[in-house]
Amino acid sequence: MKKQILKIVLVVLCVFTSLYPIKYFFGPINVGLLATKTQELLADSLWNIGFYGHITFGGLALLVGWIQFNKRIRRKYIKIHRVIGIIYALSVLISSICGIYIAFFATGGILTRLGFIFLGMVWLGSTIYAYASVIVGNLLEHQKFMLYSYATCVAAVSLRLWLPILLMFIEDFIIAYSIVAWLCWVPNLFIAYLINRKLNSKL
Repeated sequence: MKKQILKIVLVVLCVFTSLYPIKYFFGPINVGLLATKTQELLADSLWNIGFYGHITFGGLALLVGWIQFNKRIRRKYIKIHRVIGIIYALSVLISSICGIYIAFFATGGILTRLGFIFLGMVWLGSTIYAYASVIVGNLLEHQKFMLYSYATCVAAVSLRLWLPILLMFIEDFIIAYSIVAWLCWVPNLFIAYLINRKLNSKL
């Protein structure tokens, strides 16, 4: 029962967070994260393509990704599973590459930038490996690395949960943001590793 409740809570958080980018399209130009950026950067066309590409396709990946872990849909509606898988993989491809690019301009200095760059690389790499695994028929590896992929995707949720908590104890936003650049995804990967290890022990 507790496990089911946790799943529902996670899905709700993922769905709500996936809709978060909407405010950047309809809100004022200095809304949210954009308020920390310089006018010069906000006027940069390439950065804007990277930013909006990242949040749009990242939101889409977050919105559809959790469906892939529903056993009923996966087994009963194989075609739907495949279509959603392609949508997810393409969304990750675009969002992660855009994310890696804009990470070089992240607020908070080198530590923050490295955190988000590595996040993008792990997200992209795990997704490519998961997709390649299913093509060659290695379903176990596909399942394992899709979990790693979505664990890094859920960093969008984790960041928004951890940052307010950190700011309760750390007054300096730059320091808190530098920490959350790693905290939003490294623990997620560790949890995914534990789940995969548990699955392996059942085989």
